[in-house]
Amino acid sequence: MNFPGFAHDTRAGIHVVHGGIGYPVLLLHGFPQTHLTWRHVATSLAEDFSVVCPDLPGYGASAPPPDGHAKRTTAATMVAMMRDLGHDRFGIVGHDRGALVAFRAALDHPDVITHLGVLDVIPTLDNWAALTGTAGVFGFHLYLLAQPSDLPERMIAADPDTFFGHFLDNWAAQPIPSDIRATYLAGARTPEAIHAICEDYRASAFVDADHDQADRDAGRRLTMPVLAMWQDPGEVDLPFDPHQVWARWAPDLSTHVLPCGHFLPEERPEDVAAAIRTLFTR
Repeated sequence: MNFPGFAHDTRAGIHVVHGGIGYPVLLLHGFPQTHLTWRHVATSLAEDFSVVCPDLPGYGASAPPPDGHAKRTTAATMVAMMRDLGHDRFGIVGHDRGALVAFRAALDHPDVITHLGVLDVIPTLDNWAALTGTAGVFGFHLYLLAQPSDLPERMIAADPDTFFGHFLDNWAAQPIPSDIRATYLAGARTPEAIHAICEDYRASAFVDADHDQADRDAGRRLTMPVLAMWQDPGEVDLPFDPHQVWARWAPDLSTHVLPCGHFLPEERPEDVAAAIRTLFTR
């Protein structure tokens, strides 16, 4: 069992594991993964926190959302799930796609979200603005998965393990354990999961970016302490400065850069857990 002492539950179609005692923190995974990405961080944090790790809607063992994949909708679903578990106020930390949901939850529910952590991502609006010229090569999946037709579903379904395995293998500085990798692939290869993942990315290309733009135009900013962490890009020249991007949204910001690949919670769990603990002292 990857989460010893944690309970497995289903709340309104959302598969969730939860355990520990203390202040509540919600951990949200990224693409193309499940709650398992937090297996090391969650068990460490459970010594001091009530930790909740769901599969995002349409990912892993969670049902696709009935009302679409807009991050605003998913954020509201997560807030409702936490209330159902007895947590009216809590901190939220997300990686990759989960960080976009966490960001939206913090903007839309500042009376609920007390602390925010975002790992290896920048907001949707800023990300699209940065992907110009050859920078888009590294984000090719953003364009492919967002196509407003069934083209990506049909292409991925031809060999889903190769498609999703590409990201699991090439975005990691060290191999993901074979059993965990196999579980990720099993959860992503079904037609229902492929469609849900594409819908997630379609939302980011359209409605999510619109929501971010409306907030920027209104001058809205994050009101809680924010932690932003990302991988050390090494010799790669990023088309954006993560610290500068997040500072524009978060007046109370701390940042950490880790020498690893994209999957921070799996590659550097001790550092991630320590940074989250520090976030909650602010």
